[in-house]
Amino acid sequence: MKKLLILILLFGFHSLIAQSIEQDTLVNIGGYNLHFNIIKGEGIPILFESGAGDDGTVWNDLLKPIHNITGTTLITYDRAGFGKSEINPAIQTDEGHDIIQGIEELELALNKLGYGNDIIIVSHSYGGFYATLFSARNPGKVKYNIRIDSNLVGWYTDEILKKIESENVPPKTDETLGIYYLVRNYANTVRQMRTIEFPSNIPVIDIWSPIQRHHTDEEWKLLIETHEEFVNTEINREGIVAKGSGHYIFKDNPNLVISAIVKGYTKTLTNNEEKLNVVSKYLDWNIKESINNKELEKN
Repeated sequence: MKKLLILILLFGFHSLIAQSIEQDTLVNIGGYNLHFNIIKGEGIPILFESGAGDDGTVWNDLLKPIHNITGTTLITYDRAGFGKSEINPAIQTDEGHDIIQGIEELELALNKLGYGNDIIIVSHSYGGFYATLFSARNPGKVKYNIRIDSNLVGWYTDEILKKIESENVPPKTDETLGIYYLVRNYANTVRQMRTIEFPSNIPVIDIWSPIQRHHTDEEWKLLIETHEEFVNTEINREGIVAKGSGHYIFKDNPNLVISAIVKGYTKTLTNNEEKLNVVSKYLDWNIKESINNKELEKN
């Protein structure tokens, strides 16, 4: 009976520890809130930037294996107007809700949370603009970028920009403010990003999909060339073509994306023992995944 009681107490204690690891929180950044979900750990935190129309929950399926392997802090969040995050009520113009405002909100929130120093960024699609701008504003803090079919401004020619400007803007309602401001300011965002250089000192893994979608052949050819040119510009950039995957590569091939993130994280480690520990955990996970995938194929 005594042993059983001890086991129950130990189980309860470990459950409390497990529960305390994850932090779901609203951060007040001046009269309104941004929503963050944080899985706490030790090491350089990894910040996830979602694509247009998505909130932080889009990354949920990746977080557990990445945390189990790296042990580091993982940060997802909803940009203003998405998910549980609010819009700044003090900004009265559509143009005021631009990408600069979004980055300033993110920087302020990260500082308030205590994550204003070194960081790794994982971005998807439109989140690539955020990753580029954040990196350009914080070149000494950003230690790695893992880009998943992320936007590169070099693809946005004047002709493509005109096409974007001719598209319909979503209705402006309380429920659609996030996507409304994003689409309404998209062309202006591109013009702003044309003035931003991605820092040459920050290593990058750039993963892109080879599957064409809603583009002309000429636009698609340019898109692939833009990724290749970006990667070839600096020796610390690696390109990966995610064969068989569409735009949401992390859903079509999560193992590829997890492997790339772990690789980028490991590259930031300076302690050989820590590196070996992460690599060992990654290999264990990879073995289990290989077995599970084979079982799924049989079924």
